Order: sequence, then structure tokens, then C-alpha cells
Amino acid sequence: MLEVEHIRVSHHRVPALHDVSLTLKRGEIVAIIGGNGNGKSTTLRAIAGLNRLDEGRIALKTRDIGSSAPHDRVRMGISLVPEGRRLFPRLTVERNLELGAYTRADANEVKQSLEQVFALFPILNKRRRQLAGTMSGGEQQMLAIGRGLMARPEILLLDEPSWGIAPKLVTKILDTIVAVNAAGVSILLVEQNVRRALAIANRAYVIQTGRMVLEGSGKELLDSELVKQAYLGA
Repeated sequence: MLEVEHIRVSHHRVPALHDVSLTLKRGEIVAIIGGNGNGKSTTLRAIAGLNRLDEGRIALKTRDIGSSAPHDRVRMGISLVPEGRRLFPRLTVERNLELGAYTRADANEVKQSLEQVFALFPILNKRRRQLAGTMSGGEQQMLAIGRGLMARPEILLLDEPSWGIAPKLVTKILDTIVAVNAAGVSILLVEQNVRRALAIANRAYVIQTGRMVLEGSGKELLDSELVKQAYLGA
């Protein structure tokens, strides 16, 4: 579904990605792991259209989307759940979710998607009139994922979904990611909890200093000496 070929991205003329390539097939969960500042979030933002490419190609179902605007990529089926959630704190849960469907015109279909999100995250239904900024970190993360799903994506880009939430909720979030994938959404996941990310990933990539240095199945990378020494404390 998604092909990223030899992309380069700079921040204020400082190279951030030097040569990044990856693929995401239909129905997969693919993880990107690596230390802070190595280019994980930049890769997701480039795919979403928020970071301009210096070089390389991004293709969705063989269509080159490298010059497409971010909102057009949402319409094409790519939805980003950003690091730090980036909710609208003074708006209600329900209004945040509705804004996730801003590219969709059919009100009845949007209502159906809203009910699907509430079924996935019952706590959001209970909090639907609550201001997003008054919720716990875990509830806000559920809301951020729900908002991403309101665009009805084929590909969901998840940037650090366990960031800043209580450990007991990490399992809930990751189980939900697996459930979303089982419902037909392909997922590209950046996650600081390397062991848990690799446990649910079909395949994974290791990124270091803006370059992909290793790839394989989740199990293969869990068994990799490089991954054990660098990220698992083995």
C-alpha cells in the first residue's frame, strides 16, 4: 500500500533523514524503532505531508503523493496520530472527534464512525461532553487515536501512542491498536516501548541518525543482538 523510497528531509537546512526507505503492505503493523532524535517522527510527518521532501519518493498504491498537501493525503486514506496527541483542549471530546472527520461530507457516515469510536473506547462516550484538556493522559491518547480513525483511514500513522500515559493503560492502548488493525486498517507505528512494539508488529525497521540500518520481522528484531544491546538492555 505504501512505499517510501530513499527520502531525504532537512530541518532548517540541517539533514534529518538521509536515506530512508520502507514499505507497508495491506493489513500489516509495521514498527519503526530507534533512539530519540534519530528520525522516527520525521519519517511519519514526511509521509503525512507535514515535512517537505528534499529527495525521494512516497507512493500510495503506486501513486506518487510526495507533493500532495497534508489534507489531500487524509482524503487519500492516510491519517496521523501525532506525538503529544495535539488535541484541542478547550473543545469537548465529541467536538475533537468530529474535527477528525473534516474531510468527509456524509453526515450519516460521520455519525456511524463516531459510534464506532465510542464502541472502541467506551470511556470516550462517557466523557463526550467533557473538555479534552481535563482528561487523563491515557484518555487523551484514546481520543487522539479515535480522532485519527474518524477520517476513516486505510493507513494509520501512530507516533508514540504510549507516551506520557500510566503503564497500566499501555496494554489497553496496544491491544486497541491490534484491534484496529484486525478491522482492516494498516498501521505504521513509532513506539518508545520497543519490546511491546515488536511483539505486535509483523515487521519492523531500526532507524539510526536518519538512516534505516536494520529490518525484519518483529520476532527477528527481538532476537537481534543490536536491538537487545541498544534498546532492550540485554
